[in-house]
Amino acid sequence: MAALFRGYRNFYKRSNNHVELTLVSCRSMASKTPVGFIGLGNMGTPMARNLLKHGYPVIATDVFPESFKELQDSGAQILDCPAEVADKADRIITMLPSSPNVIEVYTGPNGILKKVKKGTLLIDSSTIDPAVSKEMAVAAEKMGAVFMDAPVSGGVGAAGLAKLTFMVGGVEEEFNAAQELLTCMGANVVYCGQVGSGQAAKICNNMLLAIGMIGTAETMNLGIRLGLDPKLLAKILNMSSGQCWSSDKYNPVPGVMEGVPSANNYQGGFGTKLMAKDLGFAQDTATSTHTPIPLGSLAHQIYRAMCARGYSNKDFSSVFQFLREEGV
Repeated sequence: MAALFRGYRNFYKRSNNHVELTLVSCRSMASKTPVGFIGLGNMGTPMARNLLKHGYPVIATDVFPESFKELQDSGAQILDCPAEVADKADRIITMLPSSPNVIEVYTGPNGILKKVKKGTLLIDSSTIDPAVSKEMAVAAEKMGAVFMDAPVSGGVGAAGLAKLTFMVGGVEEEFNAAQELLTCMGANVVYCGQVGSGQAAKICNNMLLAIGMIGTAETMNLGIRLGLDPKLLAKILNMSSGQCWSSDKYNPVPGVMEGVPSANNYQGGFGTKLMAKDLGFAQDTATSTHTPIPLGSLAHQIYRAMCARGYSNKDFSSVFQFLREEGV
């Protein structure tokens, strides 16, 4: 079906308005075919749920059985392993924690590539080493499938609201086919270039995010110790030149905002362990490209120290709590 769909898209480029109506009909038919989804964590579950809301039958799996229930109750079909998903769907999205997880899900004994069908579109929304994305693309191509990296920005809240930003890398001719699915889960879908370029954009974004969150946490901590009310300080920052996403949308100080991890003992959200991982990618790529990142390197050290101090599973905005404890 994926190969047929791509053929219709190419035919559309050289056709008239009458055939355009035929293409729209074919898109509608394609949309009713199942979409595979592998990885039902904090991000994957709401993403897959949004596909269901747009009328896509979802076939899913995850290594943790407790992750199944919520999506299964929403109407998804649950299978035992990635290979079984690949046998049933010719469009598959993966959302996994790390490079080793991606390698296992794609190339392991029960991996996608064991039963992938020719023409299948594989979209990986994990944040991983760009080199691993390129390796998976080569492995998929050998099986006649198409692999694209499409990491996301926006966090759990944006995933639930279908307001994620997708940064897509891969063969440009396949971008429209990927975009059809990604627009159901996000507000922005941006083509970045060849395979791995989506990961490159995500790594740069997350390095800035970490630096900004640490700066916001330091600023709020200093203001509080100077006697300022945290809500007042946040209000002033957000109407001044210090305004940033971390201060305005994801404030790290408990009691300043509702609906963010700092209001829930830093539960949920984007884990400190994952931020440390992404900063490690930034450090590695900076070294290989001879790029100075003094603030990025310091941010990496801080988040690694947080992991060593028991913050691994807390949201990355818990750097505020970490800095307060350091200053006692």
